[in-house]
Amino acid sequence: MELIFNLIVGFISFVLLASAIFIVKQQTAAIIERFGRFQSIRQSGLQLRIPVVDRIAGRLSLKIQQLDVIVETKTKDDVFVKLKVSVQYMVIKDKVYDAFYKLDYPHDQITSYVFDVVRAEVPKMRLDDVFERKDDIAIAVKSELNDAMVNYGYDIIKTLVTDIDPDLQVKEAMNRINASEREKIAAQYEGDAARILIVEKAKAEAESKRLQGQGIADQRREIARGLEESVEVLNKVGINSQEASALIVVTQHYDTLQSIGEETNTNLILLPNSPQAGSEMLNNMVASFTASNQIGEAMKASQKKKDAGEA
Repeated sequence: MELIFNLIVGFISFVLLASAIFIVKQQTAAIIERFGRFQSIRQSGLQLRIPVVDRIAGRLSLKIQQLDVIVETKTKDDVFVKLKVSVQYMVIKDKVYDAFYKLDYPHDQITSYVFDVVRAEVPKMRLDDVFERKDDIAIAVKSELNDAMVNYGYDIIKTLVTDIDPDLQVKEAMNRINASEREKIAAQYEGDAARILIVEKAKAEAESKRLQGQGIADQRREIARGLEESVEVLNKVGINSQEASALIVVTQHYDTLQSIGEETNTNLILLPNSPQAGSEMLNNMVASFTASNQIGEAMKASQKKKDAGEA
């Protein structure tokens, strides 16, 4: 009998000792009540309590927690919109008693304040302003929550407006407006690009024609100089200028006919083949060379003035 009694006493002692020891996890606070009244707050680690007399009334996490609240409201321009507000909060370590005893449902309390602030701020804004001023809405929510929740032992770390979702029809209309605006801008860029290409092409063609004309004038001027030197050479051997010019024209006339004949793919060309036509050709060439020389000199003078103006 004594052995059985000792076993029973030992078992009861073991049960009482086991129930007297409890562990509080890191970043957690345990609230201890004695006979139904608050007794103490125990922090993380191995803790003791009086069995039967003391009980763990509850535990509170001291970590940062997040609550997502979705609020549907109407903007100033009568557009229904849903806002998702994320609230990050935590229990103040020195106010665990207030957080546990003053407020049974902190989520409901925070949600109520979020609804109140959002439905007070958003109806003052147009839909576009809601997107642009979402940070202002978040700041207003945080300010209101801080003032209210600090009395209950909670600290509001941060509030964020993480999503703005207008009515589906409004969203589709906004997408169409944005698409049209982007197409308009793209068309303007394409038009500007095409206009620049046309202008640059016209400038290039004008410059090409100018250089081509200048080249022809220079070419004719050099031909005239060559003919002049040929006349001077013939003059030195006793041939007067008129005879020398006629001789040069006749020589050029037959050289041209020879060159045309050497080309196998040459089309039919009708030219005067008598030397008597040389006089008329000479007069035409002299007139042409004189005009080309004058045009070339005028173009050079114009180009100099243009370069001086740009400088």
